[in-house]
Amino acid sequence: MYPAVHRTPGERFECELCQDGQMPKAKLSDVELDYELHGGPSGRPLVLLRGLGTQRIQWAPAFCQALVDEGHQLVVFDNRDVGLSTHLTAAGVPDLGAVVQAVREGKPPTVPYTLDAMADDVVGLMDALGWASAHVAGISMGGMITQVVGYRHPERVRSLVPIMATTGNPAVPPPTSAALERLLSPAPEERNAYIEHSLAGALVFGSPGYPLDQDAYRALAGRVFDRAFDPTGVARQFAAIQAHGDRRPELARIHAPTLVIHGLDDPLVSVQGGRDTAASIPGADLLEIPGMGHDVPPGLHEQLASAIGDHTRKAEAS
Repeated sequence: MYPAVHRTPGERFECELCQDGQMPKAKLSDVELDYELHGGPSGRPLVLLRGLGTQRIQWAPAFCQALVDEGHQLVVFDNRDVGLSTHLTAAGVPDLGAVVQAVREGKPPTVPYTLDAMADDVVGLMDALGWASAHVAGISMGGMITQVVGYRHPERVRSLVPIMATTGNPAVPPPTSAALERLLSPAPEERNAYIEHSLAGALVFGSPGYPLDQDAYRALAGRVFDRAFDPTGVARQFAAIQAHGDRRPELARIHAPTLVIHGLDDPLVSVQGGRDTAASIPGADLLEIPGMGHDVPPGLHEQLASAIGDHTRKAEAS
C-alpha cells in the first residue's frame, strides 16, 4: 500500500512501482518537466500528452508498450503544474470567472500562462531529448496542446494526433450536465475522499462500452494523490484552456499529417469537438470510436496504438 501522505508539489520520492526518484527532468527556461522514455532510439519519436490535471503515471503501461510495439520511441511527461514537474505556486489561483468574462468580451485575460506556453514546453522537452522533430499526440487538454504545437512549431512536427479534443469553437456543444458538474466539483484534500471523488468522475467521464475496473482505478488514484496533490495547479491549467479562445483560424495553417480520434460517447468533450478539429485542419483524417468516452480504457489500447502507428508510418513514408 502507498502511504497516506500529503506531498509537496514537485517533491521527489521513491515509489516501488513508478520509481519516480530515478526519473530524469528536462530543464527548460522557466520549468522542469519530469519525463519517462519507452522504447529504443531507433523508434519513431512520439510525444504523448496527458489531459487536465492528470499525471504521466496515469498512462497504462500496456498502452505505452503497445505504442512501442508499433515502432515508436515514446516519451510521456508531467505537464507544468502537475506531478513532479514544476508547480507555479507563486502565480496563485486564477479568477476563472474573470477569465471567462474577458474572453467573452474579446479582451486578453489575466492568466499565469496559456496553451502556447504548454506547447513550447513540448518543444523544450524535444530539445532536451535531442529530437529535431517528432510525432505529437495528446488526450483532452493534451490534444489541444497538440494542436497548438502543430501551428506554433510546424518545423518540429512530423504528424499530429489530437484525441478527445476540441477547437475552442464556442458553437461546439458543451459537456453533459453530469460531466460538467463533476469537472467543476472541487477535489477533497483527504486521501480516501480524493480517491472516491476521482472514481466518481471516472464513472461519469468513462467509456460506456468498456466498463471500469474500480479497484484498479482506486489504487491508481491513490498513487496520483501521494505523488503530488495540487488543485491550484489544476486551476491554472484550466485557466490556460479557457484563455486560449477559438483556435480554428490557426488550425487552418497546419500542414502536418493529422489523425483526429474521438469517442462517439464522450460526455465531456462532445464528438462534435473532434469533428470540428478534423474540419479545421486541412487534410485531417477522423476516427470515431463507438463506446469510447473521455478516457483510454484497456479494451481500446490495441486499436488506438494500431491507429497511431499506422498514421505515423504513413506520415514518414510520405
